[in-house]
Amino acid sequence: MPRFTIHIRDEWLAVPCRDTSNTVRWLGQEALKRYIKNKPDNGGISCVKDARYVVRRCQGLALLDVDDTIEDVLEDNDFVELAIEGDAMSTDFIPCAPGVSQLTAAYKEPKEYMFMDGMSLTSTDLVDLGKGLYKIKLTPEAEKKVVQSRELLDTIVKENKVVYGITTGFGKFARTVIPVSKLKELQENLVRSHSSGVGNPLSPERTRMLLALRINVLAKGYSGISLETLHSMIQAFNASCLSFVPEKGTVGASGDLAPLSHLALGLMGEGKMWSPKSGWADAKYVLEAHGLKPISLKPKEGLALINGTQMITSLGAEAVERALAIARQADIIAALSLEVLKGTTKAFDSDIHALRPHPGQIEVATRFRSLLDSDHHLSEIAESHRFCDRVQDAYTMRCCPQVHGIANDTINFVQNIINTEINSATDNPMVFAERGETISGGNFHGEYPAKALDFLAIAVHELASISERRIERLCNPSLSELPAFLVNEGGLNSGFMIAHCTAAALVSENKVLCHPSSVDSLSTSAATEDHVSMGGWAARKALRVVEHVEQVLAIELLASCQGIEFLRPLRTTTPLEKVYELVRSVVKPWIKDRFMSPDIEAVHRLLLDQKVWNVAKPYIDKYQSEYIPESRPVSPTAFSLDPPASPRKRVRHE
Repeated sequence: MPRFTIHIRDEWLAVPCRDTSNTVRWLGQEALKRYIKNKPDNGGISCVKDARYVVRRCQGLALLDVDDTIEDVLEDNDFVELAIEGDAMSTDFIPCAPGVSQLTAAYKEPKEYMFMDGMSLTSTDLVDLGKGLYKIKLTPEAEKKVVQSRELLDTIVKENKVVYGITTGFGKFARTVIPVSKLKELQENLVRSHSSGVGNPLSPERTRMLLALRINVLAKGYSGISLETLHSMIQAFNASCLSFVPEKGTVGASGDLAPLSHLALGLMGEGKMWSPKSGWADAKYVLEAHGLKPISLKPKEGLALINGTQMITSLGAEAVERALAIARQADIIAALSLEVLKGTTKAFDSDIHALRPHPGQIEVATRFRSLLDSDHHLSEIAESHRFCDRVQDAYTMRCCPQVHGIANDTINFVQNIINTEINSATDNPMVFAERGETISGGNFHGEYPAKALDFLAIAVHELASISERRIERLCNPSLSELPAFLVNEGGLNSGFMIAHCTAAALVSENKVLCHPSSVDSLSTSAATEDHVSMGGWAARKALRVVEHVEQVLAIELLASCQGIEFLRPLRTTTPLEKVYELVRSVVKPWIKDRFMSPDIEAVHRLLLDQKVWNVAKPYIDKYQSEYIPESRPVSPTAFSLDPPASPRKRVRHE
């Protein structure tokens, strides 16, 4: 029989429906009857038939016409919000913020699986899992390790041994022995009490990444989780049943306790959960609607679920992947700006950079040559000023290989640390089945990813800092020889005047966000955890810095394309003309003043989707295959434009 879950004020009600040809009004009245049934004052509703309310699906928040039939607008097990006239939106109802989640509207259940073994996941894989591109399965080898680890724990409990976190309390209570009859309650209390985070929930994509990463760590077989519980977590992931995880509350040691506790709490059927079908709802209803049961914690399983650096690392994986994408597109945008500003390409000569052979510097210079080399790509703009008397350009153009280069090298450094952390066992104590013992250590400390992500923020910020200066040169007629603020009829029109201010504001914000969070530490847990990493904030602010860099470069790309308009009919090089055409496919030229924010957002989306890179990459690849002298010694990593492919097997589910 079809059934619907209706949210009224602070309650969720299951309403069966034998006949789906009934109307939405009938469904609302049935839900109200159940709501007022146990209310002393009928919930303030004198007559159900006279009650006035609006009904909307939780998924997407679409309003429903009460005269429509249920079968036309709802599906079995749908979640519905009923708002009574005069009520404010229930504080118990958590709509997804518009624009936060691409998964909400676009989610399609994946047909392919990614096999996890705890050893070979990459940051690229993790972002793909966050996007909902794959479901998860364990490898047989991982399952075997998980079973062996759990068997050792069961033996410890059976023999009444005193082991931290298994038969004792936690932190300051490590010396308090817990009776066997209370071990399940011990783990449940741990998760409930540690679910103390605050702030907005992570988006569904980021929660998917967090859950996937925790599954990967548990699959290593050193945490003592049972195979049954791990399979339940995988089932929840594959159904996109995602816990409410507040973004604030972790100090990054011992692990990301608060966010991981919220992650576990939803899996226990407590707190809130989100799924594409339900939107936000009580976890027990979301699990039930997907045919899943809440997990029942065994000894140590609560600790195994919450102790580790997965919040820092999953957010860090997204930050480093986006940093990689924007760094290589920054070279393309800067090259286009150099063309518009009639700069010289001599500063990118390969012999100059061979004398200072940093991999990133050589890589960036090579990209500039591949986009601007006049022997390879004719540029009418470059030809127009070939015999000018300018000797050299400003640093913002001439020094791009040096400035962009160190950003690239730092991103690669950070990616290596994040990928190591992704495949590390980071909880405590560790369960060594082959040695027959558990050992307490400190792998949960988040200093590695925290420091790395502070480095990332500092390095990638510089791409925005130098970009903002190029925007200034494009907008300033004394530097660009173009109309002021890149618009005709200046005065009547302001053009890019305030777009440049926006870029300056974002760069200024980044200067504050780049202060390292990992230099701070506050002692917690009664001085038991007396040094912490503050890695959660390092990861969150690194993401904010990367986003600001993307937005500043989006403004520069708009400005450089607008500059091209004033140089017509002259054309730039073929690859840069392709970039110009891409931008013009979503943003028309600036003839007179108009609402600019949508233009910035449209180009920002091009950068997020790496479309600027995809347009230029074939030309970069061709140049490198034809024009890099084989005899010149360069770093073996200098021309690695793409991250290495993951060795993980992916299997299509038929």
